[in-house]
Amino acid sequence: MSRTERCLGIVLFQLGGPDTLEAIQPFLFNLFCDPDIIDFPFARIGRRPLAKLISSTRAKKVQHHYSVIGGGSPIRRFTESQARALEAALQALGVNARCFVAMRYWHPFTAEAVAQLQNAHCDEVVLLPLYPHYSSTTVGSSLNEWNRHYRGPAPVHLVKSFYNDEAYLDALIEKIEEALDRFPVSRRPEIVFSAHSLPQSIIDKGDPYQRQIEETVQLLMERGGWPNHHRLCYQSKVGASKWLQPSLHRTLRDLAADQVRDVCIVPVSFVSDHVETLGEIDHEAREEAAELGFRQFEMTAGLNDSAKFINALAHLVLQAAGKYEPVVLPDPQSIPAPWMAAD
Repeated sequence: MSRTERCLGIVLFQLGGPDTLEAIQPFLFNLFCDPDIIDFPFARIGRRPLAKLISSTRAKKVQHHYSVIGGGSPIRRFTESQARALEAALQALGVNARCFVAMRYWHPFTAEAVAQLQNAHCDEVVLLPLYPHYSSTTVGSSLNEWNRHYRGPAPVHLVKSFYNDEAYLDALIEKIEEALDRFPVSRRPEIVFSAHSLPQSIIDKGDPYQRQIEETVQLLMERGGWPNHHRLCYQSKVGASKWLQPSLHRTLRDLAADQVRDVCIVPVSFVSDHVETLGEIDHEAREEAAELGFRQFEMTAGLNDSAKFINALAHLVLQAAGKYEPVVLPDPQSIPAPWMAAD
């Protein structure tokens, strides 16, 4: 690359996931060592011993989840595919873009992404969390980790959230339509939006996650124009404390009690397939639905590297960078987004 050509660096924040069964325990240890996840009086002293205890116990429980999806999380593969697709989309528009993946709890870690970014000598940086909805436990945690490692000098911009971005919503709607089309025309399935749960205590402190999830669901139903009934539930609860409700498990039982026989599950807080979608929903929840007597159970495919989703991300990056004019990307069906970016 010629140094006369300005370089825009894009860093994709994501959770990460164990790529082997042996990586489950250290992955969980890293997660539960995060001060944005586990915080209590004297946590600086007790966090690591507690994380070791939880991760050792929890690893045995979740090993089955990863076994049924091939023995490891595909999240790195999907995220790197998103990075390459986003890089190509921006370069096709004449933007000299370089994308880097920064996982929070497993490889490639944020420190690795920072080193790659600095070696690329980018002139400007856009941080793009692959979490549509802001939470201190996801976007906030990733940003804190970034700040622990990055020392400049390139200016940095942050896409804080994009839960109400029109192009993102349209990418989700495309996946929902595909799933709904798998039902006979004569049947109208209930649409169940499933989001990753959070401890109620975090929401009570002012975290906007739940409100943003609810707004996304409302916007999707309005924009999609479906006459179907819908519900919102939460999944992936850990521990005995109070988390956001109702759970996916409880919702399936409520639907069965209401004599609903057809259901379409939409993993609304995730942008790629991983253990929460492929394991918890498409395997465990599907089995439970069969036991409860459901006639048809469908789950929407992940956004992954779909053209509409990559175009949505490209629009967010262009706006966040501030020096590039918003453009309509090659897909003629893409809709320019009302940008949701914050420096």
